[in-house]
Amino acid sequence: MLLNVTNLNCRRGPKLIIANVSLSVTAGECIILRGPNGSGKTTLLRFLAGLSDNAGIKTYNNSIAYSGHLDGVKSTLTVNENLSFWAGIYATNNLDKVIKKLNLEDLSNNLVGELSTGQKRRLGLARMLISNAKIWLMDEPTSSLDTSTSSLIFEAINLHCKNDGAAIISTHINLNIPKSRVLNMEDFAVKREDEDDPFLKGSFQ
Repeated sequence: MLLNVTNLNCRRGPKLIIANVSLSVTAGECIILRGPNGSGKTTLLRFLAGLSDNAGIKTYNNSIAYSGHLDGVKSTLTVNENLSFWAGIYATNNLDKVIKKLNLEDLSNNLVGELSTGQKRRLGLARMLISNAKIWLMDEPTSSLDTSTSSLIFEAINLHCKNDGAAIISTHINLNIPKSRVLNMEDFAVKREDEDDPFLKGSFQ
């Protein structure tokens, strides 16, 4: 098991967004978050990533990389400068390998602010690969992308899971990943009694 969550309650400010979330993730597994806008997919991913108080979450190797709606890169730096920064943060030595794998060689000296949406998303994916993290958390990774770039991202996710990694992804697209399962966020919708329950006044029960 790579990650275990038990009875997690997530708030955005004073508002309880989702309640009593329990899930576990094992090596090779991909969990797909499904639900309408506002159902808590992004909120859950941010909690799992540690961007909110995550006392109710246990990781077994403390190895998580998160990709949100933004790509997590600096527009005033070059592609190589961005990736070198993240390689330093994660203390990894696979920079050249990742650049070659994602066909970023010709863009290495380009400012990120000059890249297309698809190129920025490839750069964001490169950051995930550089991290060597076991668990990838990705929020709508193919939003506004063409078919070619979307396929590249899904191939990377599939390979990551085949290599004993795991992923939790918010997406409306069907993924051809053998060990994948859907988590319906509407199962954790907040009921009126949840909002009034004094034991749910904090982020976690």
